[in-house]
Formats: sequence, structure tokens, C-alpha cells
Amino acid sequence: MIDRRAFIAGAAAVLASPLAAEAQQPGKVWRIGFLGSASASSAVARVEALRQGLRDLGYTEGRNLVIEFRWSDGNNDRLAALAAELVQLKVDVIVTQGTPPTVAAKQATPTIPIVFAVAGDPLGTGLVASLARPGGNVTGLTDIAPELAGKRLELLREAAPGATRIAALSNPGNPSSRPQMKDMEAAARPLGMSIRSIEVRDVERLDSAFAAALRERAGAVVVLSDPSLFGRRSQIAELAKKNRLPTMAWTPEFAESGCLMIYGANTVEMHRRAATYVDKILKGARPADLPVERPNKFELVINLKTAKALGLTLPSSLLRRADELIQ
Repeated sequence: MIDRRAFIAGAAAVLASPLAAEAQQPGKVWRIGFLGSASASSAVARVEALRQGLRDLGYTEGRNLVIEFRWSDGNNDRLAALAAELVQLKVDVIVTQGTPPTVAAKQATPTIPIVFAVAGDPLGTGLVASLARPGGNVTGLTDIAPELAGKRLELLREAAPGATRIAALSNPGNPSSRPQMKDMEAAARPLGMSIRSIEVRDVERLDSAFAAALRERAGAVVVLSDPSLFGRRSQIAELAKKNRLPTMAWTPEFAESGCLMIYGANTVEMHRRAATYVDKILKGARPADLPVERPNKFELVINLKTAKALGLTLPSSLLRRADELIQ
């Protein structure tokens, strides 16, 4: 398993000096656009994984590759203008991070190929016609699988058995939030749990969201997949500990930031895998014919310091199943 802390610590130095690689086509310089909802500083490991994947395939920035980055810094209202900028630059491919940027890119161009390095529910949100044959100019990788919602609730119940009311934090501006919420509500019923939907329309007001969770008498929090919430993971972790709410999220960076636990796909690895889609498209493949990749392996990461701070004694059966324990 990737040592993420060492990976992130060394990534910044690598960003400025990519490894040399053999050029795909002598003299040809490919231009890739990258559109993200979070901030550059919050996604260093993911961006470096994409860059490493491209280097492994023979693309070297400054020689045969240019990457144009655009970040909305959590403000999805900026995505349309940023996507339009990338279209005006006539990039060869647009790589997106999350559902809202992918929607913005798709609305900005029906012709430039778009690869989502991670997206919630590409079929349910209309990004693709089918997972096997996307059908348009959009394809990529999804971090959502139908079984995830139930598994996250089961793990949360093991960690905090008394938590039967669960606050689900979601961004209503993200089209994938609604299907995620439906999966969560359906999974909660047979477990004897109930879901309280807490919509975060403004990431600057996360304190209000946690206040709402307490008013709903929630015993724990689940953070639904969203790039804007990803960018605020440290604040979410701080508020969760302050309000003594065990919190489950979807990607390891949340546990590293102080949330109790995560269960989900390795999104850093997904960004590396996105490079293979870019490579195939630059070599002539059509996005319409490249199947969307679904996760087949999920990771459980638990922050033991947070468990101690919350006064939780986690069962050994749960700890043994963890892929990583943060001390």
C-alpha cells in the first residue's frame, strides 16, 4: 500500500522536475487541460500520480507535453468559465477531477475528449450513456460502487455502536450527491439506522452544517464524495472532533487529516490510471469506446488518535481489517 505521507512530502519537489522519458511522437507537443473543484494545494498527491502515470507512458512536461491547470478553489460557479478557457486553448484532452468539473467540461465542448480521473455516478448523472460504451466525448474512472454505502454504515456501526442517527454531509450542487444519498438511505434501513441529510451549499459554512447535525441528534457523520468537501477535509475533521462526532469519509486523505475512518477506492491510484486513458486517446482511441473503470478494491483506513480523542474503543476485529492504522 502507498505510504501517502511520504508520497505527499516528496511530491512537491518532483512536480517541478519531471523524469525524462521517451517522446511519443518526435516534435509533437500535446496539450492537456486539467479542471478541478478543489485547490492545487489540496490535491498534490493526486496531480503527481497523474503526472507520474504520464511519465511512465513516455510524456515529459517541457518536451512533448504541456498541462494547463484550472482550479475553482471550491467555488463551482467558476467551473463553466474555467472550462471555457481550456476549450479556447484548444487542448487535446481535458482531465477532470470530480463530477461538477466533468459536467462543466462536457457543457463547454462536445468534441474535445474528456477523461474524469474520478467521478461519483457517471451513468446516473448523465455523463455517459453506459459504463461499457460511454457513447460521447467523456469517459474515465468512477470511485462509486453500489455496495459502498452499506459497507460504510456497517463499519461506522462497528466503531460507534450507539450511533443510529447518521448525518450525511453532501454538496447539493454536485449531481452525484443525490444518487449517493439514495444509496445511503436504502442501506441504512436494514441496519436499523436513519439518515439525516445535511446539505453544504457553502463550504465556508461547515460550522453551520455540524450545528445542524447536532440539532438532528446525529451520533455520527458520513461525508459523501465531493471535490469541494475534499478540499475542506481538515476543517471537517476539526469540527467532527470538536463536536465529538465519529466521521466516515471516502478517501484516505480524510483520515490523515483527522477524521475517524475512511472506506473507499484509492483515488490517488485512480489519477495514475487516468493517464492510460489520456494515452489511448492521444493515440487515436475514441472516448465513446473506452469503458468507464469501476473500483474493484477498497481500502479501510482508521485514525487511532482520533478514536482515542473521541473516547472510542475500537474492536480488534475491526482493526485487523484495516489497510492502514494512523497512530
